[in-house]
Amino acid sequence: MNKIKHLLHSYSEWIKAVLAPLGPWGMLAFAAVDGSFMGLPLDAIFVGYVYHDRSRFWLYILLGATGSALGSIVLYVIGYTGGEVLLRKRLSPERFEKIHASFDKHEFWALMFPAMLPPPTPFKIVVLAAAAFEMRFTHFLLAIFAGRFVRFLIEALLTLAFGPQIVGLVGGLFRHHLKWILAGVALLAVVWLIWWRRRKPAANSTNKNAAEEDDPALRSKQTLIS
Repeated sequence: MNKIKHLLHSYSEWIKAVLAPLGPWGMLAFAAVDGSFMGLPLDAIFVGYVYHDRSRFWLYILLGATGSALGSIVLYVIGYTGGEVLLRKRLSPERFEKIHASFDKHEFWALMFPAMLPPPTPFKIVVLAAAAFEMRFTHFLLAIFAGRFVRFLIEALLTLAFGPQIVGLVGGLFRHHLKWILAGVALLAVVWLIWWRRRKPAANSTNKNAAEEDDPALRSKQTLIS
């Protein structure tokens, strides 16, 4: 285990050395490559940038989210042209239909939530699915940007408050308890949707009553009736 950690640390340090000449733009380039086809230690690199340049953590959040969205265009093209065939080969029929149904109901959230979660979330599978199910391109980019923005914001705040090691601890929790965490996220999403749907009719009713009170004609009509 220690040997694996040492190898990952050495790999991350080598990547940092390669990206160093690019300055902050290295975060954009690294996130774009990670979002396209290669699985890279994105969180470790992002945390390194934030920890060593605290005053510009907002810049790294924006660059990381933008790079991830731009890099995912490669997977969008692949998924749009032949993603369904690829997904059917890699996923069971039940899993394929479940993902398809989630995009039919709430395509934006079906992509944004996985974009927020760290590995081992099968994010690239979800990206391919979004393209295969013909998600609108602008919504596709916005969902990935929003999800990554939230993820990097949380990681940056944790790093600034507790140091870079806290992100590794949280990542370990995800790796060992992914199913429970996903179940919790799904439960929160359902609760939020129920609250939002109940709130909408109530808000419409309130607005309607306010409009009636402000309408002189309606007030005079109600007075005559009474």
